[in-house]
Amino acid sequence: MDYVDRSYRRQFRQEDLTYFQVVVRQTDLSVGVRRDRFSLELTRWVEEIVREQRVLLENYIESDPVFLQAMEPQAIRPDAPPIAADMADAARIAGVGPMAAVAGAFAQYVGRALVRRSKDVIVENGGDIFLRSTRQRRIGVFAGSSALSNRIALEIMPEDTPVGICTSSGTVGPSLSLGKADAAVILSPSAILADAVATTVGNLVQSKEDIQAAVEFAVGIDGITGALIIKDDHLAACGRLKLVPLTV
Repeated sequence: MDYVDRSYRRQFRQEDLTYFQVVVRQTDLSVGVRRDRFSLELTRWVEEIVREQRVLLENYIESDPVFLQAMEPQAIRPDAPPIAADMADAARIAGVGPMAAVAGAFAQYVGRALVRRSKDVIVENGGDIFLRSTRQRRIGVFAGSSALSNRIALEIMPEDTPVGICTSSGTVGPSLSLGKADAAVILSPSAILADAVATTVGNLVQSKEDIQAAVEFAVGIDGITGALIIKDDHLAACGRLKLVPLTV
């Protein structure tokens, strides 16, 4: 697996949580749980969840290779596992290929399992987040070389969780984007849908003139609650979200 710099994780950790990393091939998760819920057994349990879901998804892709390469929504076979079906459903809504939702899918599948064992959970997978919290949280926005990078945060209230907070970038990271946004951030109760729509919206941005229309388009999609786009030193936001200064 190619090296990907994830040093941003240390900067944005929540102080009241204990974090651990789970890496299974291309899947690289940072997981935060309540300190009293952390154990080595928990880390092994999460790793097993990831392995199980990867086997299901990889086996399906082997039998349906178009699923892996498609850049448009794809019909899936009746025997598709739930994770593939969820990705395909989100991709259909967003108008992209199903693999655009893969990072959000693993974050959500792990996060939803963990909430049975910790009331506070954050799962981050390459900038795509599943969050469940009993207290107010601030989630920083990293936007590469933009002057706004690491300067603002999303304030998330407990009653608005579980929530998916997913980011697409045309200037940061290895994920495919056809746009030039420094950060296209999408909020939704579904991290899978947020991931797919972040890709769609990021693809719409070629210049700063595109960002307002792009966030308005995003919140017009059923299931999307908020959108934020950063391009260079310009920002546009729409929907139910609160931006605050980031203090780290």
